[in-house]
Amino acid sequence: RENSSENILSSANRLLLHEGKLMLAESTRLLDVYLFLFDDFLLITKIKRNKKKYGGSDTSLIPVCPSLTPELQSFIREGGLCTVLDQPIPLDRLILKNVEPV
Repeated sequence: RENSSENILSSANRLLLHEGKLMLAESTRLLDVYLFLFDDFLLITKIKRNKKKYGGSDTSLIPVCPSLTPELQSFIREGGLCTVLDQPIPLDRLILKNVEPV
């Protein structure tokens, strides 16, 4: 969803605690997602794979944030994108439950 000019990731005090790739089970399909767990909210992004590689054949020139995991850096170099899937979930409103594997 479009916000005004506010950037949800711009807080200098926000800490990234963990990030990683998961499969999200929707009603009729599985969706590749990439999660970012910050100290105040959980951000779920949808993984989009680009058919074209960014910047032509030399992908070593692509600027990538060094604090990202090597997996995510590689994904971005291959032309992948992470777009926000839904509103961030504040941690004080998040409930975690263990479920049995299907």
